[in-house]
Amino acid sequence: MDLRKLFLKVNNELESDDKKVRSRKITCKNCQNVTSIKKIRRNFFVCPECGYYFPVRARRRILMLSDNRTFVELDGDLESRNILDFPEYEEKLAVAKEKSRENEGVICGTAEIGGHKICIFSMEANFMMGSMGAVVGEKITRLFEYATAKNLPVLGITVSGGARMQEGMISLMQMSKVSAAVKVHSNSGGLYIVLLTNPTTGGVDASFAMLGDITLSEPYARVGFAGPRVVEKTLKTALPEGFQKAERVMECGFIDAIVQRKDQKAYIEKILRLHERYTDE
Repeated sequence: MDLRKLFLKVNNELESDDKKVRSRKITCKNCQNVTSIKKIRRNFFVCPECGYYFPVRARRRILMLSDNRTFVELDGDLESRNILDFPEYEEKLAVAKEKSRENEGVICGTAEIGGHKICIFSMEANFMMGSMGAVVGEKITRLFEYATAKNLPVLGITVSGGARMQEGMISLMQMSKVSAAVKVHSNSGGLYIVLLTNPTTGGVDASFAMLGDITLSEPYARVGFAGPRVVEKTLKTALPEGFQKAERVMECGFIDAIVQRKDQKAYIEKILRLHERYTDE
């Protein structure tokens, strides 16, 4: 089965899931309001009562942001191995694959947004919290290399708990590896847009998530390195209100704009149109 057929198969599975759960209800974790899943999906997975942002699977995010049936997956067959013989890692990988229905913690490929061709990667929180292992780093690096060769912009959608501890130093090395590929892409004149989602932390936040030419974020997303409890215990002081929330991070100059989910596709399309016009001139 080629990668395009695989994507269509998974897309059909998502559509089938939609039909099965139309009549089901979901309780908002923030306001406890009970709403039909159908209504939540129509509202871009945002609670209509309080505005709480429900988590969204990586592949569905690509569907939400890209033009219909334009996504073509790259390197979808790459999978992690227990290269350090870490105890129970194989079992954790098996559980992650079953839970996420993906081979790894990131999906990479090409797509179109408003007719503009791009490279896109989307991290999957259901696969070991989107942790960055050797395969995640390799897939994103290859995507940037492909984008550089084809002179394409890159859109990265991040959600991660950081480095994958089961791969030790090899996982940490992915920070510099991907960052180097981002730099080469930037030097060639390539545009890199980052969309931060909740949470973007650890080694991902400390590397490619903060290297975009334009950095966007969803409202209320947690963005930072160590968790607030770790920081508070280390500093032995109370943290300021809104610590590591996207709104506060933007005040500090690390985020360019906070974009509501319903507006993200149009916002990114506008950026791509402006960049294309500028580079053509």
